[in-house]
Amino acid sequence: MHPIQLFDPESSTFTYILRAASGREAVIIDPVDKQWERDTLQLDRLGLKLAYVLETHAHADHVTSAGKLREMTGAKAAVPSGCCIPPADVQLHHGDVLRFGDNEEIKVLHTPGHTAGSMSFVWHGNVFTGDTLLINGCGRTDFQSGSAGALYGSVTNELFTLPDENLVWPGHDYSGQSVSTIGWEKRNNSRLANRDKQSFIELMGNLNLPRPKLIDIAVPANQNLGLPQGA
Repeated sequence: MHPIQLFDPESSTFTYILRAASGREAVIIDPVDKQWERDTLQLDRLGLKLAYVLETHAHADHVTSAGKLREMTGAKAAVPSGCCIPPADVQLHHGDVLRFGDNEEIKVLHTPGHTAGSMSFVWHGNVFTGDTLLINGCGRTDFQSGSAGALYGSVTNELFTLPDENLVWPGHDYSGQSVSTIGWEKRNNSRLANRDKQSFIELMGNLNLPRPKLIDIAVPANQNLGLPQGA
């Protein structure tokens, strides 16, 4: 089973809708505030009822629509327990399983490094990696309690131990790519393939990336599910 992949061009963010094989329930991963109308229209078009809104982490480059979607649909917001998002309905921990539809299961993996609380989600041979593992790259590790060493461990010990044929659906892409596989990333990822932990840490420490423009707005907003403070 494949997800429905949607894209926000302003933040280069992927949002995913997972639909149950039977029944009408669905889950959405990493929705973007400016795209809530698109996302609800897609759900309506397919006759789907939203059961969960999932976040892979507290994003620094866009504001989530999780709170708005929860209000509109009655879905539960499920978030990584280490990301300080107290208004969520469900605080996720490593090894948790989320169930929706008749027999659908999403396995939760704690994959810190981009942020301390970052998580990935496994469903039917698909893994949604957020900013932990990107296509031919990975998320930065220089803010929000990021750690290059932790990210290296998350990828090598959790994600790269999944079957090679598992499809990798990242949280972002900046080069017009949409999906990869665990096997391809293990062999070819320009930051991680055939690289030991120390050289990866050195690589990440020398990226000298600019500070995300929206970080001071996005992170506090996302820690409140994208809703105004006090809402």
